[in-house]
Amino acid sequence: MRLPILVLHICAGLVGLLSGAAAMSFRKGSHRHRMAGNIFFVSMLTLATAAVYLAFMKHEMHNVFGGILTFYLVATAWMTAKRRNGETSLFDWGALLVVIAVGVVIVTYGFEAVRTPIRGVPAGMFFFLGFVALLSAVGDVRMLVRGGVFGKQRIVRHLWRMCFGLFIATGSFFIGQPQVFPAFIRKTNVLFVPAILPLILMIFWLFRVRFTNTYKRMVFRSGVLGTNPAAELISNQD
Repeated sequence: MRLPILVLHICAGLVGLLSGAAAMSFRKGSHRHRMAGNIFFVSMLTLATAAVYLAFMKHEMHNVFGGILTFYLVATAWMTAKRRNGETSLFDWGALLVVIAVGVVIVTYGFEAVRTPIRGVPAGMFFFLGFVALLSAVGDVRMLVRGGVFGKQRIVRHLWRMCFGLFIATGSFFIGQPQVFPAFIRKTNVLFVPAILPLILMIFWLFRVRFTNTYKRMVFRSGVLGTNPAAELISNQD
């Protein structure tokens, strides 16, 4: 049973990397962007689910929670784009409880890693991911208190969560699985470039959305999967 899940995990990861790169390359809000985003969404949820299963079978509980965090980030990012302004549901309350638990557990692993390294993962990485999880929880609480997210905040929420989910995938592949690359590539440390590229692009797009007039207004057109209302951005071409 483990081998088919591993093959599914690898295939979903490859599709996720390619579709994620495509979604970040296409004009935001365009038909191609939404199509690539939907493929990325499905592949990443498949990737995360398979990763959780495989990690659980190998008793790597820290990777179980990493997979759950990835699933949470991508799922909540997609739901943000799928909805209209000011919409929330029981899904958001459930997601909040999950990410709080995940954040606390990952931070706890960080303290354990300070004393004894956990399978080579540095304590700083646990604290970093735990901070992201708890920061996401704060964002969820603010959204629920305000009755939803509106305008640019919707785009920011969708954008950073999708990008960070992609970063977890690229980091896990390019840094976490270096043995799949030739030795001469590993020696150059060039694998760090594609691993952190989603973070760099995330910062770039967040700056454009929040501090420039690149995106001026929102319209609602065809759904993310073709049936439900979704946010589409109209770009102000300078």
